[in-house]
Amino acid sequence: MTKADESGTMTEGPSLPLDITKLMQYLPHRYPFLLIDRIVTMDADRYVVGVKNVTFNEPQFMGHFPGAPVMPGVLLIEGMAQTAGAACIASGEAGGGAKLVYFMTIDKCKFRKPVTPGDRVEYHLTRLSRRRNMWWYKGEAKVDGQLMAEAELSAMIVTQ
Repeated sequence: MTKADESGTMTEGPSLPLDITKLMQYLPHRYPFLLIDRIVTMDADRYVVGVKNVTFNEPQFMGHFPGAPVMPGVLLIEGMAQTAGAACIASGEAGGGAKLVYFMTIDKCKFRKPVTPGDRVEYHLTRLSRRRNMWWYKGEAKVDGQLMAEAELSAMIVTQ
């Protein structure tokens, strides 16, 4: 992927897909709270698609709900936020240095259909706005093209 640096010169960005090893370089999250497995599409920090493969052996399914496992909606929203945060860091748009992404707001959140073990969730994030170290995104969680959840999110990126 190419992008323009501050002088307008085209430079090479991260090659796609970004696998779990690369994501762990961009995000501080680890098992069981790293909720994306890879990034498959990215246009700098403007648009990104992350993927989560939902499996029955994840810890949330022990209690949510044992007889009818459903991915908690709050984890779908967290997966959207992690996808956006990883894109901001990976794109280089957040500047250099070690970074942390702090989740700030969730607006217009709706859960449409349940996500269950065996599903492959795609997190589609589109940047709405950016001001200094703050980003706003519209996110959609989809399974097989069907909308499962949506929200508008904001985050702040800080240097450690």
